[in-house]
Amino acid sequence: MYINFWYPVGKSEEVKDDQPLRVQILGLKFVAFRDTEGVARVLSDTCIHRGGALGKGWVRDGCVICPYHGWEYQGDGKCRRIPTFGEDTALPARAKIDSYPTQEKYGIVFAFLGDLPEDERPTLFDIPEYDVDGWRVNDTVVFEVGAYYERSVENGLDAAHNEFVHPMQGAPTINETLRRHPIEIDEFPPWGSGFLVAFGKSMSEDTKVLGASEGTTRAGSAHHGPNTLITRIIFSDTRAFAQYFFEAPIDENRTRIFFVNIRSFMMEEEMDQKLIDMNMKIAGEDIAIIEALDPIRTPHCTTQEFLTPADRPIVRYREFLKDWEARGWRIDQKAFRAQRGDVALTIPSPDRRVHKNWVLDTIPLMAGD
Repeated sequence: MYINFWYPVGKSEEVKDDQPLRVQILGLKFVAFRDTEGVARVLSDTCIHRGGALGKGWVRDGCVICPYHGWEYQGDGKCRRIPTFGEDTALPARAKIDSYPTQEKYGIVFAFLGDLPEDERPTLFDIPEYDVDGWRVNDTVVFEVGAYYERSVENGLDAAHNEFVHPMQGAPTINETLRRHPIEIDEFPPWGSGFLVAFGKSMSEDTKVLGASEGTTRAGSAHHGPNTLITRIIFSDTRAFAQYFFEAPIDENRTRIFFVNIRSFMMEEEMDQKLIDMNMKIAGEDIAIIEALDPIRTPHCTTQEFLTPADRPIVRYREFLKDWEARGWRIDQKAFRAQRGDVALTIPSPDRRVHKNWVLDTIPLMAGD
């Protein structure tokens, strides 16, 4: 798992101005709420006084209030009030917790969990079809998977599994295509890569009904950063699906996925739920596989798996992961597990590069190059 990327925190309607939303991402707890201007705020969940869970408190006048002793934290993480201090007592500069940059897009509140300054941050993926004429957007669907998020992303980058995991999608077309035309990687610098392949001749009747035809139908996937998966199925110039999966690793064994599905045909409102049901059925087929993978986490040594040319998108994804590890962004899970329960830890926020004197320790990271 990596700091310094954008992670989905909750759907927009879940982040409120009268009660906090408590979530876990990267193995740590965070609290989300709205300030008096309606702006979504995301803070570390731990009160620096006695370790109270802010997400179990309440929101008043744009502040989240600790349920243990009533300490009030503003959206910027600074403590505004300590009830045991007099009203005319100046609060110490150390009375603060980490606050993270947020963006609200696609009906989702995202937080940048890291300490990079704004001009150095990886971008939040921009969906090109969103709010564009000729495309219909389904309501965002949120679901959890009992698997490590890298396994989920790699599954989406794996074209060769369709014949076996999704037999109704047109098998064995994809594997026929891969044998004739090895996958070529498309680079989307600086944060991602992907591929697009043409369907061959053995398409299912279901696929043909959607408008597929030999030689015109293309499908492929890409990633942006470690946790955004993009899948496209293009039947023709006017008929296509575009699917976006923003993934939040809850911990090493669980992932919460925010799924945005967009289409350029079957535009009727009554098709929304039918397509959600169809896509969740397909997702269920994937989940049954990835929840049973061994090892649970992605091997970072290529000799621990027998990879083939069809796995090139996965190999390229892992090369990106190694680069982000070399930058010092990868969480040291063994050190994290050793400290958990003894000290309160947090993701470093951008403010730590400007101000010193913090109470909470930051999560251990693996040494970069």
